[in-house]
Amino acid sequence: MARVGQVKARGVDSGSARLTDRVSLGVLAEVFPRDVIEDVLTETGRRERRSRLLPAHVVVRFCQAMCLFFDDDYEEVMHKLVGSLRSMGSWRGEWNVPSTSAITQARQRLGFEPLRGLFERTAVPVAGPGTKGAWCGSRRLMAVDGFMLDVPDSEENSVEFGRRNSGTRDGAFPQVRVLVLAECGSHAVVGASMGPCKTDERALARGFLSRLEEGMLVTADRNFYSFDLWAEFRDSGADLLWRVNSNLQLPVVEWLPDGSFLSIACDPDIKGRKRDDLVGRVRDGCSVDPDEGHLVRVVEYDVPDRVGSASGEIICLVTSVLDPVEATAEELAAAYHERWECETLIDEIKTHQRGPARVLRSRSPDMVRQEIWALLLTHYGIRNLMCRAADEIGEDPDRLSFMRTLRIIRRHITAQADFSP
Repeated sequence: MARVGQVKARGVDSGSARLTDRVSLGVLAEVFPRDVIEDVLTETGRRERRSRLLPAHVVVRFCQAMCLFFDDDYEEVMHKLVGSLRSMGSWRGEWNVPSTSAITQARQRLGFEPLRGLFERTAVPVAGPGTKGAWCGSRRLMAVDGFMLDVPDSEENSVEFGRRNSGTRDGAFPQVRVLVLAECGSHAVVGASMGPCKTDERALARGFLSRLEEGMLVTADRNFYSFDLWAEFRDSGADLLWRVNSNLQLPVVEWLPDGSFLSIACDPDIKGRKRDDLVGRVRDGCSVDPDEGHLVRVVEYDVPDRVGSASGEIICLVTSVLDPVEATAEELAAAYHERWECETLIDEIKTHQRGPARVLRSRSPDMVRQEIWALLLTHYGIRNLMCRAADEIGEDPDRLSFMRTLRIIRRHITAQADFSP
């Protein structure tokens, strides 16, 4: 059994927050350029056919700004945004700041499809070859994780998204379950799927299979594995490193020099003698029919003195990286624990960007979806900028303060800086 030392959080010294001063705020507009927004509006059929007080491209910018200023009402957000829009040539001098009612109607006309299209067009991995914490050998470290967002207690939201309950009591608010695919090194979300709060995360994962690609090493926790989903993820060309439950039968096919071993994860419908015969054939060197089983490598280890868990708890990982020369058991164990970076980015979205225990604004399902895509877009823009700044000075993006960067962006929008919100 391979053993790794206790995983420690990366330290942040007292001066590290000042690294955020290196962020060049002027490049944020490059993440979501006007021409890409216009292309997405055309593709989704949302480009306006007549001149309006709030053109569709301005509403897209407003949706992003709305997710930077959760404490402000619509008109106040628009007031803060106007200066930036003027400097970008996106706000005509004769226009007046519209009323809350006009902004609401403009959001409804826009819908959620342009925001989703803009995310799918622009949200790509940003870590460079030298980005610290972003790689396991030559493979880009990615993580899958999910979270819940509270939405307003309207009848439409309740019917569409549902409520979780504890015992006999329903939750106070309807909730949306969001599943994300994120780059561990940069915290950039590059794939997302959402649905009712009781949706199985494995079902949501199929919504971003197209975002996976060869050269990725995708990590996931122990509740994520299923025989079919493993096959679907592998078909994308990405490699996988998933924790599995202890009840998954993983017979030893061959021990490897680093303490890991090759095994076969069988189709759960194959049992008894048929399973034993399949394992025997694999041990004899026969190839595995993908409809019957997946050839995997198993890494088992414990983390001494692990906070919040029983000491000596065995962690079992399965991976599609079969050759220890490409990644040793210890390297894979360390890579899996980078998955916790996904927990950090979820906290950035739910606590710092949205605000702790805050409920989203939107009272209809389509507007909820629009708001969530805008939330993910805004987070991606911030993280893209932070990663590029860190790479320029050879630092780990984790050493830059997300909250400090967010405050700078908010201040510069208010001060009419020339970048996109």
